[in-house]
Formats: sequence, C-alpha cells, structure tokens
Amino acid sequence: MDIGVFIPIGNNGWLISKASPQYMPSFELNKQIVQKAEGYGLDFALSMIKLRGFGGETEFWDHNLESFTLMASLAAVTSKIKLFASTAILTLPPAIVARMATTIDSVAPGRFGVNIVTGWAPAEYTQMGVWPGDDYFKYRYDYASEYVQVMKDLWADGVSDFKGNHFTMEDCKMSPAPSAPIKIVAAGQSDTGMKFSSTYADYSFVLGSGINTPTSFAPTSKRLMDAAAQTGRDVGAYVLFMVISGATDAEARAKWDAYQQGADMEALSYMGVQGAADTTAGEDSTAKSINVPEGAVNFNMGTIIGSYENVAKMLDEAATVPGVKGIMMTFDDFIVGLDDFGTKVQPLMKCREKIAVAAE
Repeated sequence: MDIGVFIPIGNNGWLISKASPQYMPSFELNKQIVQKAEGYGLDFALSMIKLRGFGGETEFWDHNLESFTLMASLAAVTSKIKLFASTAILTLPPAIVARMATTIDSVAPGRFGVNIVTGWAPAEYTQMGVWPGDDYFKYRYDYASEYVQVMKDLWADGVSDFKGNHFTMEDCKMSPAPSAPIKIVAAGQSDTGMKFSSTYADYSFVLGSGINTPTSFAPTSKRLMDAAAQTGRDVGAYVLFMVISGATDAEARAKWDAYQQGADMEALSYMGVQGAADTTAGEDSTAKSINVPEGAVNFNMGTIIGSYENVAKMLDEAATVPGVKGIMMTFDDFIVGLDDFGTKVQPLMKCREKIAVAAE
C-alpha cells in the first residue's frame, strides 16, 4: 500500500481554524517534511496549486508557493520519494507543462508526475483574466482531456500535431524525452471526473469522509473501478485523510475539538461561496463535498483521530477497500504528525509491515 503526504504549499495546511498551528509556507518547511517522509519510507509527496486564498482572520491560503518550482527544488534534495506537481490547466499551456515535467524528470529520473487541476473556484482565475466564463464548468473535462493528450503525445513521440476544440498543435516539438513515463493524477469526484480519470490518469484521488469512518469512501472507490472497467485501464484510487494522532484517543480528540471550536467562519464562508459557483455540480462532485457544513474546518476530507494504535488500525482498514492503491495524508501539525506517523503509527500498520522505519 503506497503512503504519501499532501504537503503544505499554502499557509496553515488544511485546517481553517484559529486554534490550529499557524504557519507560512516555505521551501525549508516543505523540504523538512518531504525529507522526513522519504526517511520514513513514504512513497510519494504531492503539492497542490492554489492561486487565491479564502481570507478570514487566519488569511487562509492567502499565502501560497507555486507547485512546479517547489517540486523541482524538492527533487534536487531527495533521492527516492516520488513527487507530483499540480498544474492549473487554465494557466499553463500543455506543451510547456510537458517540458517542465521532463525537466524535473531529469533531476529526479522516474520519480515525477503531474496532477491535473481543472479548477473549481472562479476567483482564482478571474483575478488574472483567464477565466473563460462559467460555461467552462460544463466542458472542463473535455478541455483537460485534450490537455493531457497533448502532453502524452510529446512525452511519447517528441512531437504533437493534435487538433481539438481547445488546442491546436502545429508540428509542436519537445526533446529530450522523459526517462520514464510521467504518471498522471486526477481528483474529480463527479461521474465526468471519474470518466476522465479512467481514460487518462494512472491514479485518482478519492476523498475520505466522516470522522473515524475509514471505509466510508468505498462507494466512491467502486465508482472509479467501474469507470476504469469501461476503459480497460488500471487506475488506482489514492484516498485522502487528515490524521490527528496522540498518545490516547482523548488527547487526539481534544485537538480536533479545539480546531472545530476555533473555526475561521469568514474563510469558511468564502470557500462555500466559491464552491457553489458551479451550479451544474453533481452530488458527488468536489464542489459539493467541500460545502458540507460539518467538518468543513478541514475541507470535509476524511479525518482519522485517535491513539497511535487506533490510527494504525483505521488506516489498515482503509487499505482493504477494493481499488485502493494508496493513502495520501495531511496532518494538523506536519512536523510532529509526520514524526509520530513514522515512529509510532506506521510500525503498527499491517499494510506497511515490510517498510523499514528509520528516522532521517
């Protein structure tokens, strides 16, 4: 079972709370996190792309690094862990992203992949004049499909003459080729998003749900498996959880209760407005998921809260869900949480028993 970390490229990670650890993003912080993850035998690290924050008292995600340049820097200071950067596809042409990915592959041969971000918050794009209008919500996966096809053509053949509704290549060249296939990750939760993932991606993120309900995402994983069966491709689910651990269940729960009580309501309100912009979103979409009030303090991703032993048991349960190939984690405190995971949780996990646990 692959285990990875969703690194904090934005301030305060994934907790929209005045009571959670408050910190700015930096290369040094993320280098420390990724090197620790590599030392503990984690398989991958992924950084998001976020172009406008939610404000509020915590200035949530008002401060963000850029994904590709950060991962290129991390590639140079790691040796084993796989690295995924995210492209906001409305902001960067596919031929440029293909070349950027190949460049990072030359730094970290065989260790780099690209996460496709179609975009759900219009304000990220209207601020720079690249939002094509709300009709984009209806065709964004057609746009993404063409985008990925151009990259795949260039990586495989060094040339693309792709002609589509959104991209037209005229003997577009790229060399050198990457040393190994560049893996594609996607995260769409809607039926259309699942179809895109099953056609073009190697991995698709599914959102865990609820508090200490580690297998509740199983229906989403099955939807992905069903979609992949239609395309005949092997697409693995990577499930996303926030992990809040402690010496006892009570200690871990006290942290969560404090984060909930300190929720930054202004920032949460902004997130809700942006998430509601897509009026065509289905009930299973990412936009709908982030707008559920309960637990919104951490984007309603599945949350694993408990003692080190119980966290290990719940993550093992998640690993048994059909279709799951990996678990991607966030933490309330990334440095402390990652050390606790590496030294106190992972050694208790059956699905990770073959991993040699050693601190950096």
